[in-house]
Amino acid sequence: MDLINILKHRHTTKAYDKERKIPAPIAAQLLESLRYSPSSVNSQPWHFFVADNDAGKARIAKATSGPFAFNAPRVMDASHVVVLSARNSLPADYLQTLADQEQADGRYANEEARALAHKGRSGFVGLHEQAGDVPTWTQKQTYIAQGFLLLSAALLGVDATPMEGFDASILSTELGLAEKGLSPAVIVALGYHSDADFNASLPKSRLPEKSVFSHI
Repeated sequence: MDLINILKHRHTTKAYDKERKIPAPIAAQLLESLRYSPSSVNSQPWHFFVADNDAGKARIAKATSGPFAFNAPRVMDASHVVVLSARNSLPADYLQTLADQEQADGRYANEEARALAHKGRSGFVGLHEQAGDVPTWTQKQTYIAQGFLLLSAALLGVDATPMEGFDASILSTELGLAEKGLSPAVIVALGYHSDADFNASLPKSRLPEKSVFSHI
């Protein structure tokens, strides 16, 4: 695997081949890349809505109307579309669910270790609650998951389009996000680009190394 070559050639896809579908084993790996993404204190403060058929994609595309209409074909023509949403709060019962899952997965040597981990995570969440920035924090964590999805797609030869160009209120209503305690963060379309994707052949453009790195 040549990671640098992959990074240089992945791109934000502008047009998809509607007839090409992501094979089920590849799609399953992409979803696992989201589930296994890292998050602060293993909070996993997200939920992912996946559309792999026209009806599901049409629901998401409702949010790409008006000034965001340019994204509608990317949603409808892609093989799969994922809405990455972030939790608005991390209540005690959710934190307990995390602790129970970690226990089931064998992460604790004993009850003392479990109690210490749970106390530490709850305390860290409490700091964000005091600061009043829990939704901002969970959105940041959800963007980590997006990064893992985009890189995983590139490694598996799948094209992707991250999109912030959508009406959050429309999407929230369509998916009932507020009732679920969630807010939309970003939409990612996945599939294979078509010949109409002008961005596929353009050279990558990034600022030079010396302008983005400082070795201290």
